[in-house]
Amino acid sequence: MRRGILAAALAAGLGLAGGAARADDLIETYNAYIGQDDLYNSGNQRLREPWQVIRQDRANVHRFGIRQPGDDVDGFFGSARNRELAERMIRRGRIERSAARRLLQGDVRVYVEIWRGPGGDYLNITVD
Repeated sequence: MRRGILAAALAAGLGLAGGAARADDLIETYNAYIGQDDLYNSGNQRLREPWQVIRQDRANVHRFGIRQPGDDVDGFFGSARNRELAERMIRRGRIERSAARRLLQGDVRVYVEIWRGPGGDYLNITVD
């Protein structure tokens, strides 16, 4: 009896009872170097939000062919539609306040994880 209760408790803790728990899916990762070109939009206006810089960096890589050493090519942001979603994806995801400040200064390397979860796609960003 005890063994059965322990097994049931363990299964419930692992999400096995009543159906498996759904984990978020890692879609893709990439590294990027945020250079000075990534801090300005096509109208030469200074970008003020991390999502704007990430979007511009990916537009530079995919649309304009501007790559710095350390820029990976990703498949996800090759789509202009996906680049438009960057703001929402960063809001849903994670970037530390200090990392966001460093990203906005430029001349840093970032590591980006693109995730798909029940609430939608999101980004986790770390700055080296």
